[in-house]
Amino acid sequence: MKKNLTFLTLIMFSVVLLTGCATKPVVKEVVLPAKPKITIYDKAKELEDAAKEKKLAFQVPAGTRIESVKIDTAAKTVEINFDRNFSYMPFRDSSVTEIYNNIKNFFGQEFKDYKYNIRTLGFPIEELVPNYYRKSPSQYDESRLPKKKVSRPAPLVTDVSKSYKPTNGLQDRNIVVWPSHGWYYNNKIDRWEWQRPRLFQTVEDKLPLSFTIPFLYPMLENAGAIVFDPRERDPQQYSVVVDNDSPRDVKNKFYVEKSKGKKYRWVKGNGAGFEVGSLPYPSDFNPFTKGTFKIVSSDKSASASVSWIPDIPETGCYAVYVSYSASDTNVSDAKYFVYHDGVKTEFKVNQQIGGNTWVYLGEFRFEKGYHPKTDKVELQNISNESGKYVSADAVRFGGGRGVIERGGSASGRLKLYEGARYYLQYAGMPDSLVYDLNNGKDDYRDDYQSRPEFVNYLYGKPFGPNRDRDAKGLGIPIDLSMAFHTDAGVTHNDTTVGTFVTYSIKDAHLKTDFPDGMSRLANRDLADIVQTQIVNDIRAKYDPAWNRRALEDAGYSEARNPNVPSLLVELLSHQNYLDMKFAQDPQFRFDVARAMYKGMLRFLSVQNKFKYVVEPLPVKDFTSELKSGGEVYLSWKPVEDPLEPTAKTDSYIVYTRKGNGDFDNGTPVSYPYAEFSNLRPGEIYSYKVTAVNKGGESFPSEVLSVCNMGNGKPAVLIVNGFDRVSSPSTVESSGYVGFNNEKDRGVPDGYDISYTGRQYNYDSTSDWKTNDDPGWGASYANYEDKVIAGNTHDYPYVHGETLRSNGYSFVSTSVRSVIDGEVDMGKYKMVDIILGEQRKTHQVRLEEDSLQGIEFKTFPEKLQEKIREYCRGGGNIFISGAYVGSDLFNDRPVDTSDVSFARNVLKYTLDTYNGGKDGEVYSSDGDFMRKYSGFRYNTKLNDSIYAVENADAIDGVNGGEVILRYKEDEFPAATGYRDKYGVVVFGFPFETIDGETARSEVMKAVLKYLGVEK
Repeated sequence: MKKNLTFLTLIMFSVVLLTGCATKPVVKEVVLPAKPKITIYDKAKELEDAAKEKKLAFQVPAGTRIESVKIDTAAKTVEINFDRNFSYMPFRDSSVTEIYNNIKNFFGQEFKDYKYNIRTLGFPIEELVPNYYRKSPSQYDESRLPKKKVSRPAPLVTDVSKSYKPTNGLQDRNIVVWPSHGWYYNNKIDRWEWQRPRLFQTVEDKLPLSFTIPFLYPMLENAGAIVFDPRERDPQQYSVVVDNDSPRDVKNKFYVEKSKGKKYRWVKGNGAGFEVGSLPYPSDFNPFTKGTFKIVSSDKSASASVSWIPDIPETGCYAVYVSYSASDTNVSDAKYFVYHDGVKTEFKVNQQIGGNTWVYLGEFRFEKGYHPKTDKVELQNISNESGKYVSADAVRFGGGRGVIERGGSASGRLKLYEGARYYLQYAGMPDSLVYDLNNGKDDYRDDYQSRPEFVNYLYGKPFGPNRDRDAKGLGIPIDLSMAFHTDAGVTHNDTTVGTFVTYSIKDAHLKTDFPDGMSRLANRDLADIVQTQIVNDIRAKYDPAWNRRALEDAGYSEARNPNVPSLLVELLSHQNYLDMKFAQDPQFRFDVARAMYKGMLRFLSVQNKFKYVVEPLPVKDFTSELKSGGEVYLSWKPVEDPLEPTAKTDSYIVYTRKGNGDFDNGTPVSYPYAEFSNLRPGEIYSYKVTAVNKGGESFPSEVLSVCNMGNGKPAVLIVNGFDRVSSPSTVESSGYVGFNNEKDRGVPDGYDISYTGRQYNYDSTSDWKTNDDPGWGASYANYEDKVIAGNTHDYPYVHGETLRSNGYSFVSTSVRSVIDGEVDMGKYKMVDIILGEQRKTHQVRLEEDSLQGIEFKTFPEKLQEKIREYCRGGGNIFISGAYVGSDLFNDRPVDTSDVSFARNVLKYTLDTYNGGKDGEVYSSDGDFMRKYSGFRYNTKLNDSIYAVENADAIDGVNGGEVILRYKEDEFPAATGYRDKYGVVVFGFPFETIDGETARSEVMKAVLKYLGVEK
């Protein structure tokens, strides 16, 4: 609900009459030309009263005061100085004009010819209009633009294998972002803890991670930016470091040097490098000063190389970090090659900057074990720069767990969740300048104070850490930094706490300019643009009354201490239930991250004088088809962004994965379709598509998979109807309010890294006492060190794998393509519809395609029509999902068309929506599977496959029969029907069945029951 902001008490007021003569000015009272006699104090009081009574055409922040009014009768000027509260609102050319006109009107005819100067923070309010919002570049305040063009070094990292490069995005910009606080050691009470309490199933120290890592960082990188984070960004629980100093590598198995002749032999460099040492590290241990590094002369051809070959503990995605010793004598185009499950990706690294720390290349899939040909990192000495050197030190695969000792032990948590202080030590930052700023006595303060100093150390002289601006640092020119928090606070009405942003126009030394002379008013510009973008986008898509809080000049170190343009965003409150209803929604997280990215892009477009383009939204209606010659034909549709006219699609990139390997580096295509030939019989090929424009690349589509067995058997169509991502279900009764995981935990997008454990305090009258006893919203901590799997949008592969093992070709498509008539199910003898945890979900969102405020219905009306038509034609259909019954039968009032569809077409009815809790299922029908044979589906939260918290018990009707039962309660788990057409329906998701062998056997039973497998 929008709040009206008014003046509060006029606390301080003075009047100065400047006559222009040598006489002493009159300060108490001024007689205006017109009668009656009025003092300026009265006029100001009248202005205050008008604001309180909302008689002004403009609104001002609560608590605003007039500090002084100065009248110069000789110069005919009126200067009104507001206090800092007046600056909390954004100023635009139109609002500034409105304010001036209103105040002139209030001073009346007596002062109509006077020139007015309305000020706050010591500036005329017109100067607080960001450059971006001014009418034309000719009106820009040049003082808040970079002072002079300086030659920037080559980008630190360039992905050479990328098939596109933005030209109107964030190409080669260096941006530092950090997500709030982290798990830290409390020196005073001798324990590790969070900064904030665990509330509404998360904690502020974790919640911002769920915006930045899955969404914001990839968006910035897709636009061309290089992103730095003073905290670990990889959720991988394992970490493997391969180093030239490793004592266990006695057979040179993991670190392998090669060279051609003595001239190109690797030799020890002068200075220190990384060494793993003994874990955990004491507080003063810098691993980048304990080891050595190697160098070799550059060459026009690859005459020397180093390979770092890990022994990967578990198959999965691992971030890859490289390290080296930087020097002016090094090349700026060192060639690194990452081999990841058979794919080769090339990077160019500028080794003249950024040395003796971890340099992030990306995230890649590696197979478990030691694979020297397919899973490794290789550095070659090939370069376009002769007479220089290439440096090699350690390579790290995966984030892993904490390695810094505090209070006698390491945290035991994922580095992802630890505070910045500990990661910065591991990353080789100097202690006294960056992370140990309180002499080892206050890790909490070190945590938030270290982040801006990390920014400064990355840049270096003259932008270096505030204790030594001339420290050399790493030589990486940082363009901006952002601290991202979810603030504490609670509202006691139906409004959100909303978005608060701070900046600083004075630095740590109370100067108002950056080290290069640029005005720190650029900080206000950045803060205003980002806050405006966030609030506008949320209001447009979610909540028209989203609260825009203060735009405040404040002394928070995270906004004040960076020596580059910076801001601190408090998006919402993790302590406020209404805010958290939004924050738990993965789509909200995506949209907020996109707003932040757009705000940064707009700011930097002005700072660097380029015309920006926003990267597109992901494509939709993706489908695949096998052609008679064995080719696969892919098609999709672009998506327009109603909030951003520049985000139009120019072209596309199709990424391909063979088998269970990693995706390749993409194939550019100009149109919304593509055809690929030479598919090997029996090989599964998977595809995802991104949209591209001059601003960058979109997020990928869902993943579709195909396989051509080449054996003459009919192909099966897999329909991906599981696109749901959502927040948990809620319960809201008198005095009992919160998230109801028992009913529905929600579905993370890909994975969730913010969950701590389920809520246990639902008493909305229960007050906070301590962080350990926080009252309403209090939640358990049993999952707070775990990554929780969600919807990976890759389940056609899992289903297809079982079809392939049974000898069947298959193709896959999005459910929307079926609904829109792009795909004819009648062409296929069998259709497999994936419904996963699809169910009607009430989203607090304004979407064009929502169904009366409901999204993700299992069987939308048009899909029902397509299924009904397919069954009339004698088709065979296999459907699985956790809510296939309850989503159709549990409406109040009951939708008779939904019920009729289930009973008369699919031949089942809902028995209960609380089926098997432990996931054990057995065959009750010997015609389906061997009687009493069984299997299990997943019900436990983990990092590989989503958990099924509820499964439907469905019973056969109108010819339908029960074919599977839940073991624990004997409720019916699946039904089958065989007559004029065939139907098998599971009340649980097929893809969650444990084990590939078990899934294959179950699919074989489905094929046999439906008569597809004779």
